Amino acid sequence: MKNTTLVLMVILFAMCGYVNAQDKALIISHKDEALQWGPCPDFIPSGCAIAVLQGDPADQNADIFFKVPGDFEIPHHFHTSQERMVLVSGTLDVQYDNHEKATIKEGEFAYGPAKLPHSAYCHKGDDCVLYIGFVEPVDAMPIESTDVE
Repeated sequence: MKNTTLVLMVILFAMCGYVNAQDKALIISHKDEALQWGPCPDFIPSGCAIAVLQGDPADQNADIFFKVPGDFEIPHHFHTSQERMVLVSGTLDVQYDNHEKATIKEGEFAYGPAKLPHSAYCHKGDDCVLYIGFVEPVDAMPIESTDVE
């Protein structure tokens, strides 16, 4: 019985290694000229851009760079997914509803809960580039006169 359990464990670990070996390791700089920057949702003013780093934005577990120029207001919005973020460049003020304003500096991690409305401001100077890891598909919905469920 112990040998059967050991054999099953070895097979399981081997399968996990095989599955993970199918993914390719990658390193991407926000300054990489090969990045394909696309538009942000229509409610965000011109100047905003998104680059997909990994995954399919329509599926779970996609990673993106979100970029805006200095002195830029990001309108009040929410996401259906939680956001795991690291500010890659710039300085960004974030205001989540019913929270105090937070300032994120280059290299700092931030977490945004799913469906929590927020707005942001990129300080004058450098562009703000934010790495965002989404658990659910990538989305952003503007906050209008209706409440978020």
